[in-house]
Amino acid sequence: MHAPILLIQEYGMQGFQNGPFLFLLGGLVGVFVISQSVFFLVKATARSRELGIGREIVRKTILSSAIFSVLPSVSILLGLITLSYALGLPLPWIRLSVLGAVTYELPAATAAMQTLGASITEPVTDTQVFSAVAWVMTLGCIAPLFIIPLFLKKIQSGVLSIQKKDNRWGQIFMSALFIGMISAFLGMGISGGILPIMVLLSSALLMGICAVLITVCKWTWLENFALPVSMLGAMALAVWYAQILPPGMLPAGF
Repeated sequence: MHAPILLIQEYGMQGFQNGPFLFLLGGLVGVFVISQSVFFLVKATARSRELGIGREIVRKTILSSAIFSVLPSVSILLGLITLSYALGLPLPWIRLSVLGAVTYELPAATAAMQTLGASITEPVTDTQVFSAVAWVMTLGCIAPLFIIPLFLKKIQSGVLSIQKKDNRWGQIFMSALFIGMISAFLGMGISGGILPIMVLLSSALLMGICAVLITVCKWTWLENFALPVSMLGAMALAVWYAQILPPGMLPAGF
């Protein structure tokens, strides 16, 4: 852990979160990700010509894929903005550009900072705290790189065997896994008092409204906006709740 600390200390105690070296790393990661996308785009286009697929179909496929990739990324952008206030722009940018996900990076960074006596609502000025948070965010995503190639086939065969024996129990098993994962995040979210609970319920309500509009009103286009709408709506309501709630009911730092 000492190497990252010494590296970021070169840029001083203040503003090291946005140091040029971290921006360089972010730029390299961004170039690598974009290069991958361009490579597969070129390969896919060449393969479509070999299969005799019309250019108009290919163009529409590329356009629709781009739209449906960008719109869900709004939630990732919100996570980037949230993390960048405390950690600067490069680190969250690097994490969310590759293996990271909002559902992991935000709770991981929050938990690490709370353990070290820091807060995600304030800029991190301690290089050791910054380095520790970077390690937590990074190491936590390494496990899937080994689990997926080594054990995913066995896990899938186990789940499929349950579904073949009794599809009802297979659905219950998968639902239980999903609810367990969500429950792990709920504890952190509701530990800050009444305000986080109100925001959580508001977000769930907004998502429920989107689900009704999608299933009942057949607004299928809303599927890609449901998560950003619930997040942005809950964030806007959080600001309003913070204005109307008594100071004693607000979390520390408000």
